[in-house]
Amino acid sequence: MTFPVLEGFSQHKADDVLGVWLNQDKDAHVEMFKRNGKIFGKIVWLKEPIDSETGKPKVDKHNPDAAKKTRPTLGLEILTSFVFDGDDEWSDGEIYDPKTGKTYSCYMEFDSKDVLKIRGYIGVSLLGRTTYWTRVK
Repeated sequence: MTFPVLEGFSQHKADDVLGVWLNQDKDAHVEMFKRNGKIFGKIVWLKEPIDSETGKPKVDKHNPDAAKKTRPTLGLEILTSFVFDGDDEWSDGEIYDPKTGKTYSCYMEFDSKDVLKIRGYIGVSLLGRTTYWTRVK
C-alpha cells in the first residue's frame, strides 16, 4: 500500500544542518559539522575579529574558566553534541555564548528551508531564548 505525499511536509535528514550559518546578530558565521555521529558548530568568520580595546584578535574573555579566557573566538566551538531525532529536530546539545560566557541546553529545528531556529534554555525549554540563523549561500 502506498500513501500520498503530503504537500508542504518535508522530513529532514540528519545532515541537513551541515554547512555555514549566519547568526541572528549578523556578526558571525558558524560552520556546522559532524563528529562521531553528532553535530557540532564552530565560529569560522567574525564581522569584527579584532577587539577594539586591545587591537588584537578577539578571545573568549567572558568564559568563567580562567584557563579558557585567552582562546581565540575565531575557531571556537560553540555548538556541541547535537543528536538528530529522525524527524525534524536536533536536540540534546549545548550552545555556548561567547558574548556572555554562558552555556545553555539547546535544540535546533528548521523554521524554513534556509532558516534554522535555535533555542537555548536552562532547565526546561520554556525558559530560554530563540534565535534564527540563515544559511550562507
